[in-house]
Amino acid sequence: MANRIEGRVLRRGDYRYESLRREACWHSGVPDRHPEVIVLANNEDDVVGAVKLAKEEGLRIAVRSGGHSWSGSHLRDGTLLIDLSNLRHVTVDTETMTGAAQPGIKGSELNSMLAERNLFFPTGHCTGVTIGGYLLQGGFAWAGRDYGPACMSVTGIDAVTAEGERVHADESRNTDLLWAARGAGPGFFAVVTRFHVKLYPRKRITMNSGYFWPASAARDVYGFVHEIGRQTPAEINLMCNRDPLTNDEPLISLNATAFTDTEEEAREQLSVFESCPARAQVLTTRLNELTDTGALSRLGTDPHYDETKRYLADNMWTHVSFDSLWPNFEAMLQSWPPAPSHMVLYNWAGCEGQPERPPMAFSVEDELYYGLYAAWSDPAEDQRYTDWVTEHMRAWEPYSSGIQLADENLINRPCRFVTDENLRRLDDLRATWDPDGLFVSWLGRPEPAVNASVIDPDG
Repeated sequence: MANRIEGRVLRRGDYRYESLRREACWHSGVPDRHPEVIVLANNEDDVVGAVKLAKEEGLRIAVRSGGHSWSGSHLRDGTLLIDLSNLRHVTVDTETMTGAAQPGIKGSELNSMLAERNLFFPTGHCTGVTIGGYLLQGGFAWAGRDYGPACMSVTGIDAVTAEGERVHADESRNTDLLWAARGAGPGFFAVVTRFHVKLYPRKRITMNSGYFWPASAARDVYGFVHEIGRQTPAEINLMCNRDPLTNDEPLISLNATAFTDTEEEAREQLSVFESCPARAQVLTTRLNELTDTGALSRLGTDPHYDETKRYLADNMWTHVSFDSLWPNFEAMLQSWPPAPSHMVLYNWAGCEGQPERPPMAFSVEDELYYGLYAAWSDPAEDQRYTDWVTEHMRAWEPYSSGIQLADENLINRPCRFVTDENLRRLDDLRATWDPDGLFVSWLGRPEPAVNASVIDPDG
């Protein structure tokens, strides 16, 4: 079967297998989980061949597009890993404001292509993230307050099913598969080889303001963001991390970005941050700078993600007053790990004019999003930092409405990531589309064994 696959097929123990396994996880904390086979697909025919190979050999299937899963969810023991990083074809129709993109293309690359045509798609905040897993888990995006989770802009998918068949799903064909692809994340039960998307006119102005405080101002700053986050149309990225500006003590940095058609409108949106009660304590500012999402990613987001470090991430959605969160946050400040460990807070739902959510698997979100990221170098410190992240996020569980798939920590802290109703529907659809449990589910959830007795030995 493998000789029908044009791309590389590496079995455990083969030359380059281990380096490819390690490259499948973007940071150095590669989990001790080993696929039996890795297929580096060159085209959609290779994906069909890989599915059939897995069925022949009684292996479950995991899928990787860019490897930006913090937990390395796609690395599983006893599986065939389909690596889609070489599937990078993109088409854009400027007249119909639509496009199609394969899962291995980076969101930043797609954004650059669209900028040349004065178009926009809500891509992710990190330069290196490809669109495959990003769109499947929902898509927490630049300008997400205007367009919603990026999966809302997916109008169709091309996929390879557990039977090794190519199918197309959209609003009129295989609608349940499209419903699941909008939010199932690593629990999706097919291989998406192409996303069909709607595009938007690019806003003329992207303007950013930044404010930087010592940790002593944290309660006032976070309380302010909790109060105004829902109302302001500007996108807020509030971060805490150790920084040279504060002699490597925790620094509180508030970056606010306005996406508008005029500079006047952008300045008006950003002016509200001048009213922060901690304004007089600010260490330095960077006000009303014209920029673009590429620069914001490269200069503001990417420096916090060092591929030479080991990482653990966790997150939550919430809408509570910051007073409820403060005791745990105050304790966190006393033991904050070294840079580039950090915590981000984004405002999300509630802004006037946000699009109505269509029926889709993605179904848990709230006004505010917290993401916590520990980074370290020594494997001997794994348990220490895993506990630090997990226990602090567990302390906030009473105030959380759930988590988002992307920066999840399900193996250490199982949490609600879709509604109960949607989870039941996903399980029902899995039983229909993948009755033998060929595709892995969410990390930490028990996996059904592949029923080898019903596998066709001829593929």
